Amino acid sequence: MAVLQEVTKGYDEKQLLSFATVYRSRRRDPQMILLTTVLGFIVIAGVQRFMIGQIGMGLLYLFTFGLCFIGTIIDLINYQDLAFEYNRRMIMETAAIIGSK
Repeated sequence: MAVLQEVTKGYDEKQLLSFATVYRSRRRDPQMILLTTVLGFIVIAGVQRFMIGQIGMGLLYLFTFGLCFIGTIIDLINYQDLAFEYNRRMIMETAAIIGSK
């Protein structure tokens, strides 16, 4: 929340509305990251990495069964950090898009 407030501090109402619309479509819910990580044990490992834009790690998890499930277990523990870092990156990208208009 602090990152959002800092980035949108100087925005007018129209910019805030545009920012919220774009950011809402790009952000990832930590619970969805958790759900896809759990699915990595059952169906396909690495889906959570594809969702957060880490294509290389997603392919590595896919072909190594989540690095023999150790990487998937680590992602189960760190799912909130994965979502937070991705969402912070999306805040910065969205601010760059809105700021350039």
